[in-house]
Amino acid sequence: MRNKKTRGAVSFCLLILAILLPEVCLSSEATRQLWNSLKQPDHFAFIRHAIAPGTGDPPEFALSECQTQRNLSDEGRRQAKRISEQFHQNGISQASVFSSQWCRCMETARLLELGKVVELPAINSFFREYQKGYAQTAQLKQWLGNQDLQGVTVLVTHQVNITALSGVYPASGEIIIVRRKLPAPAEFEVVGTIKID
Repeated sequence: MRNKKTRGAVSFCLLILAILLPEVCLSSEATRQLWNSLKQPDHFAFIRHAIAPGTGDPPEFALSECQTQRNLSDEGRRQAKRISEQFHQNGISQASVFSSQWCRCMETARLLELGKVVELPAINSFFREYQKGYAQTAQLKQWLGNQDLQGVTVLVTHQVNITALSGVYPASGEIIIVRRKLPAPAEFEVVGTIKID
């Protein structure tokens, strides 16, 4: 009787594996293809800064003073390091890295360890001044239209900036891979996203 129950349990487990395993493999393959697409010309990645608890910034916010801003938590720093590991494990050890001037973005960008981080005001947050969003997004599109985009390009920025250009509402640390369809006037297409828990 016990052997019959054991065989039944094993058969059930094998059935579940047969159902789930292809999905896991497909998911892994899809992620690998996304990483490979980032290495192609006319592709770039947005990354929303890693975990920084809260929303927006305190009223006393000052761009030049990190202590007045919402910053990465220890968990956020660990997440940024996991993002770095994913880049390196997928064969990307160097990139052109651009960052919002906000401290949580700059710290995320540095922790990626992909090379020099260049400040890019066009991807500064407009969360507190939403009326600037349209003009700033147009400025970013023009900037992206003029970029070479032959090597890997990474932009570390904020949810509002990413959503305005791509339509994606990213989680903290999420990577959004975008293809530039036309350089001028620039048009863009989201290839896919990679979440780093």
